[in-house]
Amino acid sequence: MTGTTLTWQLLRDLKPSALDDAGDGWDEVSGRADSDRAMTDRAMTAKLRETQKSESAGAALKRLERLSRNFQYLHTETGLIRTALNGLASELAGPQRQLIQALEDAESLNFTVHVDGSVSYPAAVGETLLGEKEAPGGSARGSALLPLDVPELNEQPGFPGGRFNPNPNAAKAQAIANSIARAVQSAAEIDGRYAKALSKLKAAKGLDVTRATLKDVHHDTAAVRSTADTYLRHGVPQDKSPAERKEWWDGLTEEQQQEYLEVAPDLVGNLDGIPGVARDEANRNYLPVLIDTLERQGGADAQTKLEALRGIQTKIHEPSKVPMYLLGIGDEGNGRAIVAYGNPDTSRNVSAYVPGLQTKLNTDFVDETLQRGMDTAIGARGYDSSSAAIVWLGYDAPQDVDVMGKGDAERGAPAYNNFMEGLQVTNENKDPHMTAIGHSYGSLTVGTASQQDGGIPGADDVILLGSPGTGVDKAEDLGVGKEHVFVGAAENDPVTKLPSKQQSVAGSLGLLVGGPPAAYVAGDIADQGDDDLYFGKDPASEAFGARRFMVDDGPRPILDHGGFDAHSQYFTPNKDAVSAENIAQIVAGDREGLKWEEYR
Repeated sequence: MTGTTLTWQLLRDLKPSALDDAGDGWDEVSGRADSDRAMTDRAMTAKLRETQKSESAGAALKRLERLSRNFQYLHTETGLIRTALNGLASELAGPQRQLIQALEDAESLNFTVHVDGSVSYPAAVGETLLGEKEAPGGSARGSALLPLDVPELNEQPGFPGGRFNPNPNAAKAQAIANSIARAVQSAAEIDGRYAKALSKLKAAKGLDVTRATLKDVHHDTAAVRSTADTYLRHGVPQDKSPAERKEWWDGLTEEQQQEYLEVAPDLVGNLDGIPGVARDEANRNYLPVLIDTLERQGGADAQTKLEALRGIQTKIHEPSKVPMYLLGIGDEGNGRAIVAYGNPDTSRNVSAYVPGLQTKLNTDFVDETLQRGMDTAIGARGYDSSSAAIVWLGYDAPQDVDVMGKGDAERGAPAYNNFMEGLQVTNENKDPHMTAIGHSYGSLTVGTASQQDGGIPGADDVILLGSPGTGVDKAEDLGVGKEHVFVGAAENDPVTKLPSKQQSVAGSLGLLVGGPPAAYVAGDIADQGDDDLYFGKDPASEAFGARRFMVDDGPRPILDHGGFDAHSQYFTPNKDAVSAENIAQIVAGDREGLKWEEYR
């Protein structure tokens, strides 16, 4: 159909099933190429690399690697053809239905539809719109620019004297002609759009898939993604619950799932309720696209995110002690990244850690914050191998003195709860053990999430680390029972001693002028022994009622030149082994041997 002048007859006779069948054929080719690539890598390249060490073996490896790239290229390009054909069939179905309805309307009225799309109507005998006994028949030529519903008193071009046509059939014929014209024009626009995209899916001569060729694959994918946007977006349950999203995903065919993962990964990679393995594949496919977008965007903010995304890209391709799953990625706000260490759908124990003050998508997040997730996963697996630990940067954490407001936590809490609900519905275990972890301002976000209807979905335990308060005054208010709320608060962590608004003007001024270390000193001077912090009762206090576990005191902010060090080492085994071990045990659901600390 593409490349042919479209007529209403062609549109009428179109068989969308033929396009679907063609798409299925290309899907088979794509799948076969992917299987061949995997076989080449596993059965041939890997074994040759392990068993042969010679110049000829090296040459053979290069040829096998080229073959693998060829299969990967074939898999991707034929998959794009499949999606384009499926999208074309889907989008043409609407105009075809509109046309068929118009033809049926014409037939029911005994109108004649001509080759050029004009519609002839018979004379009207009897009472007409202007009271005349008879009005002659005529012909209406459609326009896609006119509304489908034409007023009954329609001035017809060419009618003698330019009068209103008294024949009531005239307006009906005009509406039918307009509907036909609009259907044909819409189909022609769709056909032209897909023809353009398909025409670009051409391989260069030769067998070698070069770096330029692979870069061209991204452009091809972007072109098909843009062309098939309406088709791909249709039905995606963006505004549904995680359970409904999982039901939708499970109801897709394997071919449909692959279309989203390969062509429209941005639509499903961040969708809570989609299984973790699928989200990981989607986000790995979307990552180069997002990197390319930021490279073209430019500016300091884009550069910061770009460096972080490149760091994540490096990490996911490196060997890891615990398998890494990329559950979310994005450049909105201060950046988004959700990374799991261990499969969150198959693990019996799953934790989701919310970082806090000054966290954003930058190199510190990649080098330090993600390492906390890795350390937690490794530690928990020492107690139960079926454990996964997630770092959740799914909100904008405050960057400066706006830590004094609750707005970021209030905006982040619903997103965190949606994510936790998604983990709950995709986990394959009957009753997984789930732990919500909030560090720094992240503990306020977790506390705020607990106050929403139903609390934090699936959460069995809550861990609060370096907390300036949770927004509630008692551990039991967090919705998991006070015996399931665990607190780590280093004695020299300045954030755990931020004074309340009512407590200390000096402390608040210290925060504004010198940051948390100054507030720490000013707060201690202004008020000794008070258990109110900036965001409520001190979680480490007896009045709060949580279970405080032992952590290292850490260096003093000023006297030891420690700054924020005591605030940043809770997860790190080589800096605070006691805290890291306690966190690992709680995440693994093993409380025996936990080391406890007295209340403040």
